Amino acid sequence: MSEEEVIAATRRWVDGAVIGLNLCPFARAVADRIRYRVSAATSADELLADLESELLLLRDADPKAIETTLLIHPHVLQDFLDFNDFLEVADAAVAALGLEGEIQIASFHPRYRFAGSAEDDIENYTNRAPYPTLHLLREASVERAVAACADPSSIYQRNIETMRQLGHEGWTRLWSGSESG
Repeated sequence: MSEEEVIAATRRWVDGAVIGLNLCPFARAVADRIRYRVSAATSADELLADLESELLLLRDADPKAIETTLLIHPHVLQDFLDFNDFLEVADAAVAALGLEGEIQIASFHPRYRFAGSAEDDIENYTNRAPYPTLHLLREASVERAVAACADPSSIYQRNIETMRQLGHEGWTRLWSGSESG
């Protein structure tokens, strides 16, 4: 797939699942300030270099222009366990760049699996993106969004209920006609 196709599929996922299903009640407010960056990396070392570059770019960017970044990497870390292991490397990069407390990383993957869940549990789909993706978030933005939410601790449980009501068939219908999901 071309870079444009990867971004288009990821945008459909953001619009259809993240915003459309309200899996992240904070996403709608920043949807026009999401940076979509496709990495051409084919190794974890190349991805780390791209991640470091994007972390610095986000640090230096005006939040009115770029609030958050989705670093999509369709050619590396296709195996979920390898991807999950890389998250430690990603967090170490945040620390090494002195960005702890400023930027955090959330993770999304086509085969995402929460600890203790079965591979096909519908709850896993809350974090299933079309491609492996590292979501770089400004901590100040997360803190503002959480402070504005009546009960932020209920988001996770509400998402589980949303996915259970939707079910596998509903998820499949949501993506009929697209490459996402």
